[in-house]
Amino acid sequence: MKKREFNFEIMTQIKERWSPRAFSSEKIEEEDINAILEAARYAPSCFNEQPWRFIVAKEEVELAKMLDILTPQNQIWAKNAPVLLLILSKKTFELDGRENYWNMFDTGTAWGYLSLEAQRRGLITHAMGGFSKAKASEAYNISEQYTIIAVVAVGKYGNFNELPDALKEREVPETRKALDEIIIK
Repeated sequence: MKKREFNFEIMTQIKERWSPRAFSSEKIEEEDINAILEAARYAPSCFNEQPWRFIVAKEEVELAKMLDILTPQNQIWAKNAPVLLLILSKKTFELDGRENYWNMFDTGTAWGYLSLEAQRRGLITHAMGGFSKAKASEAYNISEQYTIIAVVAVGKYGNFNELPDALKEREVPETRKALDEIIIK
């Protein structure tokens, strides 16, 4: 297994954050759920539009509904997460109704803030693209004015040994490209 290498001193939460799949089904405190959403609320956005929206599933019926929109591969492990979030982004400016070209950029920043606050609180997060946008739109009656972006599992780290073998192999923090690979000169 390759170890992550950090060339510069950065926030501990960034260094420690990754996307595990071994979730504990242990409930998390309402205060923690609200705090991670509060962190997202304070992300910067173009014209302070704050285009992000969250549908929060934390009760059994809500979780089953959200789980149903996930691909079978993600359902295998996400079924243990005590909270699932569906992230949406408003496509237009409230200011004047024009297209907000930056809406998904801003919503991604809000997700980043949310994930770092979760990490700070001892929680894990795993964002997923493996879900049906059509099922999500129908299940939650989502208007065309929103882009459906991702589903995020939130909770505490669980028992690694409960994962299927194929997922156990992937249950490690992944390495990152070198700085010189991501900076265009």
